[in-house]
Amino acid sequence: MRLRLVIFLVLGLLAYATRPSSASDLALIGAKIYPSPTEPPIENGSVVIHDRVIVAVGLRSSVKIPRGATVIDCKGLVVTSGFWNSHVHILTPALLHVHEARARDLNEQLDTMFNRWGFTTVFDISSILDNTLELRRRIESGELRGPHVLTVGEPIWTIEPVYVRDFLGANHISILPTETPDQAIALVRDHAAKGANGIKLFAGSYQGDGKVAVLPLAIAKAAVAEAHRHSMPVFAHPQNAEGVDVSIESGVDVLAHTVPQSPPWTPEFVARLKRANMALIPTLTLFDFEARKGGLSEQNREGWLAQMVAELRAYTQAGGEILFGTDIGYTDHYDTALEYTLMSRAGMDFRHILASLTTNPARRFGYAGRDGRIAKGMDADLAVLGADPARDVTAFSNVRYTIRGGKVIFSKR
Repeated sequence: MRLRLVIFLVLGLLAYATRPSSASDLALIGAKIYPSPTEPPIENGSVVIHDRVIVAVGLRSSVKIPRGATVIDCKGLVVTSGFWNSHVHILTPALLHVHEARARDLNEQLDTMFNRWGFTTVFDISSILDNTLELRRRIESGELRGPHVLTVGEPIWTIEPVYVRDFLGANHISILPTETPDQAIALVRDHAAKGANGIKLFAGSYQGDGKVAVLPLAIAKAAVAEAHRHSMPVFAHPQNAEGVDVSIESGVDVLAHTVPQSPPWTPEFVARLKRANMALIPTLTLFDFEARKGGLSEQNREGWLAQMVAELRAYTQAGGEILFGTDIGYTDHYDTALEYTLMSRAGMDFRHILASLTTNPARRFGYAGRDGRIAKGMDADLAVLGADPARDVTAFSNVRYTIRGGKVIFSKR
């Protein structure tokens, strides 16, 4: 009797050990893998995913593929960690009324804006909080294909910038001014309680004709201090040098743009930014978009872009932290190739650009223990590229597959 029991248990253990993989198992085989921006690539490598997590990564010859796993042949393709876009807006017409919108329409917009370009996490840095939280809920429930959405909701400003007034009016959106430190604190507490992940300040709000409404330092300091009490990062739209000063003095974490109304960045100015531990999102394509929209001459457009590129170059050369971001949702220029080209023009090689897309935002926003690298135990958020960005940085925009939480959310047929 005892012998039969032992045999039964042994057979049970053998059956468990040799069982087919679950339907959630996914394997990418034969790829060139960049585990992180600082590690050497794995040639002819494989990645195995189980239940949203990477369980193995290495040479194809050394990685065992579970029986029954879904296999994607990645010969000739490149695999990196999934991309972060740290400056987007959930404000396109197709995303403005998420509660009532059909899943089919939302998925189409999410593909166009995010999934198509390899983004597995996005940081929305101004939108309607309740609407964006509903979008996140529908994505996280599995109803929609989309990236992980972090959001700041409504921003803090004393007056809205001139270029959004018509949009807000046409869509019946009201974002009230913040006029006192107490109002700033109340807004931060409200957003934190509802599930926001950060706070956005318009340190400088453009009013037209070169005029900028600068956020009072007392309001900025109150907002930043309260946000940091809730472990929320603070972004700032600077607009001009005074806006940058307010951002630095108040303790802002991330500049949302290079600064169009700024004198050339001197080593002393860059050192101030660096001492403040400020990350920078260049959004260089935005300025090309605005120049074309405004009808600037080719010479003036190129001059404006050269100024923004020079600011990024100065901060990059000083070792400042760069986060990738495009301001899509405000712009409708979704293609990311130009941004990578301009970042390269500023002196960023493909590893620096990859860091801006992966390890830098993961570390800055508290996800380094689970995202930003390809390693065992990390979240299975991956971008599969059709070409090697080491040869041409625009390959970062040549996305064949986007995988979030072990599921393919975009596939280029």
